[in-house]
Amino acid sequence: MSFSSLIKAALLTAVLAHCQRPPANYDEAKVPKYTLPDPLVLLNGSPVKDAKTWTERRRPEILELFRNHVYGRSPARPKAMTFELLSLDPQALGGTAVRKQVEINFTGAKDGPRMTLLVYLPAAAKDRRSPVFLGLSFSPNHAVSADPGILLGDVWVKGQKQPAAERSRGSGAAHWPIQTILARGYGVALAYYFTIEPDFDGGEKYGVRPSFPGFDWGAIGAWAWGLSRAMDYLETDPGVDPHRVIVHGHSRLGKTALWAGAQDTRFAMVISNDSGEGGAALSRRRFGETVADLNQRFPHWFSHNYRKYNGREDDLPVDQHMLLALIAPRPLYVASATEDLWADPRGEFLSLVAAGPVYRLLGKRDLETDRMPAPDHPIQTDVAYHLRTGPHDINAWDWDQYLDFAVKHLPPAR
Repeated sequence: MSFSSLIKAALLTAVLAHCQRPPANYDEAKVPKYTLPDPLVLLNGSPVKDAKTWTERRRPEILELFRNHVYGRSPARPKAMTFELLSLDPQALGGTAVRKQVEINFTGAKDGPRMTLLVYLPAAAKDRRSPVFLGLSFSPNHAVSADPGILLGDVWVKGQKQPAAERSRGSGAAHWPIQTILARGYGVALAYYFTIEPDFDGGEKYGVRPSFPGFDWGAIGAWAWGLSRAMDYLETDPGVDPHRVIVHGHSRLGKTALWAGAQDTRFAMVISNDSGEGGAALSRRRFGETVADLNQRFPHWFSHNYRKYNGREDDLPVDQHMLLALIAPRPLYVASATEDLWADPRGEFLSLVAAGPVYRLLGKRDLETDRMPAPDHPIQTDVAYHLRTGPHDINAWDWDQYLDFAVKHLPPAR
């Protein structure tokens, strides 16, 4: 068979596979009846009645279930990992910020995988340690701000890495209101998620996973692992308060932030923006995106075991409310958008509601309602939820809510 014939056959197979998938359900009347696994019942059937049993027995059980069935297992911190300060500017952004750029070499090897962490800290903090929002960016570091001091990174075009153009500076700044965050007393730390692993099927060979053979983990596991490695650095930065690092993410990176926060309790707060299926939304609702959609469209994101649950969500020993429960008792914010039905806003809300018993067990306030709020009317207790008017996105209004929530729970030192 010729090369062109092979391509045609592959395209035909993909089209047929897409056509064979049932259409997405956007009708609440068609949501099937489902029963959620109880986060407060041990695998042996015994109830969890106190914080000690949750912390020492049930939480580890749930974490292992997610590792075995959904996200996969990640390696520990590499002993040979190194940090190198690439640049330091104490008068960045017109004197409002201290800017650092730090290379994290994951293995310490000369040609090993690495990422560059861009850090802004409020200059007004002076000798005080600042709380920090940590996240991964969909665009290279130089695109999150027009700051000319940010090192130009690489971009991926059709599976090929190439140097970025100068004109791309600041092209992704809308998602990162850095000046607003700094003005509220918080720092920002971010890295381009492609530097941990490129986000396409086959991108694994260009990322961190080949350096750690023997682990069945997907790209989301790798990106979450990268966030923990960024946290390793932030613990060493004298300008950062390591006890007030907030991990957040949007869309697939919202899934990543949740999994990072579930595994790594050093993150003091977790924020999930429009994370949907495989993130905050309940899988058993089969509303919008499904497990099969995830595994067929993004086969590199999750562990191989997760594919067993295509069309079999009820067989999963977990659902996403249990992922949210793993973040308790730390503050957690879940957000949705009215036009983002693919991410199942109601499923995200109900997932947070179903995580509530764990927060209450640990002495924290849950949402204190099972009625979904009106658009643009946040609920904020020790957990928070909002439904923003608009499409799948993260914008300035979302950030205002996250900053308000952070000020309540992790305020900057004065």
